[in-house]
Amino acid sequence: MAWQDRIDHQSPDRPNDQRTPFQRDKARILHSAAFRRLQAKTQVMYVGMHDFPRTRLTHSLEASQIGSGLVSFLRQQNQHPELTELLSESLVESLCLAHDIGHPPFGHGGEIALNYMMREHGGFEGNGQTFRIVTQLEPYTEHHGMNLTRRTLLGLMKYPVRYSQVKQHQLPTAVEHFRHLPSRQWLPPKALYDDDWHLVEWVFSEFDRATAEQFQSLQQPPSDSQHGSSRFRSIDAGIMEIADDIAYGVHDLEDAIVVGLIDQALWQQQVLPILNDLAGDIANLQPESLTQRLFAKEHYSRKQAIGGLVNLLLTSVTITESGIDTKQPLVKYQATLGSAEKQLLKTLKQFIFRWVIRKPEMQQQEFKGQQIVMELFDALSVEPERLLPYNTQHRYQQAIAEGKSGYRVISDYLSGMTDAYAARLYRELFNVNNTLPL
Repeated sequence: MAWQDRIDHQSPDRPNDQRTPFQRDKARILHSAAFRRLQAKTQVMYVGMHDFPRTRLTHSLEASQIGSGLVSFLRQQNQHPELTELLSESLVESLCLAHDIGHPPFGHGGEIALNYMMREHGGFEGNGQTFRIVTQLEPYTEHHGMNLTRRTLLGLMKYPVRYSQVKQHQLPTAVEHFRHLPSRQWLPPKALYDDDWHLVEWVFSEFDRATAEQFQSLQQPPSDSQHGSSRFRSIDAGIMEIADDIAYGVHDLEDAIVVGLIDQALWQQQVLPILNDLAGDIANLQPESLTQRLFAKEHYSRKQAIGGLVNLLLTSVTITESGIDTKQPLVKYQATLGSAEKQLLKTLKQFIFRWVIRKPEMQQQEFKGQQIVMELFDALSVEPERLLPYNTQHRYQQAIAEGKSGYRVISDYLSGMTDAYAARLYRELFNVNNTLPL
């Protein structure tokens, strides 16, 4: 099958290997350095902020489990047999495990910092960086990264459009000092890098021209002051995104309750009225009972409530037509949450964003991380062949020799760092207390 092809057809000799191509993709992701680094990258609460917060690694594992359960549920529903026989648990697990590996240190603060520093050099965006890692940077092969199957690469494209296609027409004014950066103005567009478009085209080559053009169409075009947005994604990417959203909206809610960032009074004020409005459209919601179990002293009660929420959302998903005029089932169909359940999940995500992520103590940490990333980028870009590690120096020199931007190599290097590694490098470069005595 063409969707199981790899761009590099030379594979290691593995006698008696009975795994499917998607099981092999999953193994390559699980054993990658990029995946391991997620254990030390911020999810919502910063690593070390509390005793056992979720990291991007645990979040990805939970999303993978939800994604697998969603595939199993959709198979049982068998709404569209031509699609049902194509659904793969291993594939969706792979997508959920890999979906965050392109995110830089310090969460969205790091992403904004790198996008600002790369503003004249193709930009930075976490999903685009994920595609770059799996297709080029992770050293499983010499030139093609993890060398994943075409369908897995398609599934990792949450936003299958070019960065330049959706970037706002006018960039905000650059700042004289990093501390003056208005961060919300430098959120990146959701897209893939122009630098990597030749690899995107290889994935799209299995589509006919009309399907490929429709697949890259926009929901909203860019304006002078606002990024545009993509319209479509594959069925696999859609399942992965739903699993990701459920893991974020429900499991990160659990973390916030456990460590006391939100309490029952705030929940009853901000969320309970909305749940009461939705209760008539969602069977088995029971807002008052859910509230009591979420904030009960007994941990098992909260666990049961969290599991019930996941199940309630997961079992509302149906397969609908995407709107693309094609016979290709991977993009002809999309996974869709029930309308009331979609509103419920949106409410949970907004609650986490407003009352956890936007808390001043959380934003102070994000601001600090953002400054670290920009300062490091600035220093490394001034003297890259002095400060970069030898292997990264080699990549930098190679990029320059090929007429490419060396800034992308610096961006790759910084985005791969964990929070702790970036902070340590910052101290080594700028903190006088780290200077050896004379």
